[in-house]
Amino acid sequence: MSDPEIVLYGAAWCPDCRRSKAFLGDQRIPYRYIDLEAHPEEMETVLELNDGKQIIPTIVFADGSHVAEPSNEELAQRLGLTREAAESTYDVVIIGGGPTGLTAAIYAAREDLRTLVVERSALGGQAGVTERLDNYPGFPEGIGGAELADRFAQQAARYGVELLSAVSVESIDAQGGGAVITLSTGQRVTTGAALIAAGSTYRRTGAPGEADLIGSGVHFCATCDGPFYKGAPELVVLGGGNSGLEEGLFLTKFAEHVTVIDRSDSAAGSKILIDKVAAHPQMTLRLSTHLVSFNAGDNGKLESLTLADADGVEFDLVATGAFVFIGLEPNSTWLAGVVDLDERGFVITDRTMATSVPGLFAAGDIRAGSTKQLASAVGEGAAAAMQIRYYLQERDA
Repeated sequence: MSDPEIVLYGAAWCPDCRRSKAFLGDQRIPYRYIDLEAHPEEMETVLELNDGKQIIPTIVFADGSHVAEPSNEELAQRLGLTREAAESTYDVVIIGGGPTGLTAAIYAAREDLRTLVVERSALGGQAGVTERLDNYPGFPEGIGGAELADRFAQQAARYGVELLSAVSVESIDAQGGGAVITLSTGQRVTTGAALIAAGSTYRRTGAPGEADLIGSGVHFCATCDGPFYKGAPELVVLGGGNSGLEEGLFLTKFAEHVTVIDRSDSAAGSKILIDKVAAHPQMTLRLSTHLVSFNAGDNGKLESLTLADADGVEFDLVATGAFVFIGLEPNSTWLAGVVDLDERGFVITDRTMATSVPGLFAAGDIRAGSTKQLASAVGEGAAAAMQIRYYLQERDA
């Protein structure tokens, strides 16, 4: 594989560098990262690009042009991402461009409904940053998450679905059976019905040191950040569910050893994955072990984790990277007071996936009671599109 065409110059202590790295990772855009603390000689390039000023992050593109300290909006523009809806009125607006939202969009567009998908990150959702999917029907040899996500998006575009990425929904005003949706770009669009398919994100531990070390040793996406740890003596995965075990196996491509930590006395992952981890020469699964803190070194990066065993005895595990996979939080904070949510923040629906507000539907990981599995997320997207079609037909009858 050829080297990435984008080069990002930054440092571990720089929050804007971490933000830019996260944005490129979310968009599944390959880039080469040059840590100026590890390679101070590269600062000459930064100075030359910025007329003698030490500005980071500095990002250089394939054509030789560069930006310094860009906002996410500036990066989106430079990368050619579509962030402005072509129309002001749609039959259906789908909030979330993961497998659920893209499947719903395909079905809605095939019903000749004008359809807009709004995705706050990259099209494909969490599936797009999963290294490999081995349990999705139709792919007996498995398929890369990024490839499958791209196929979803290409099929939606083929049916004329409008796709916006790196755009979030600021608010939704649902009255009289329709809705007015305000986007983070300031644009407002009107729709006859909306599907909330905003998914969920990985939960944080809340342990001391976590917030300060995100992007500097603490990560939530092995596919995005694992390659930065090639040759690392030790990496840690927090969480013994399917996601943690899968990502831990992936990280063995880069690290000499990977330790999976789970606070329970038995891992929650499937038996197949547990057996794979147990048999892997580069992996250790530690159960009944609690995280106490993330510890930074003098360079501002993760140096070790303080853990506690079942008896409460604390010990330090030296590791340069930790990847957190301890469950999901619904992306629903913006829906408080709009639709009914359960005690965990998931959207409550009836059997037709209708929410408490007429014209607003919900499906996929954000919906209370969903299985949080890819195949069912796709099924819910198709079912939701059919229910939206029935709703619009009855409303307009």
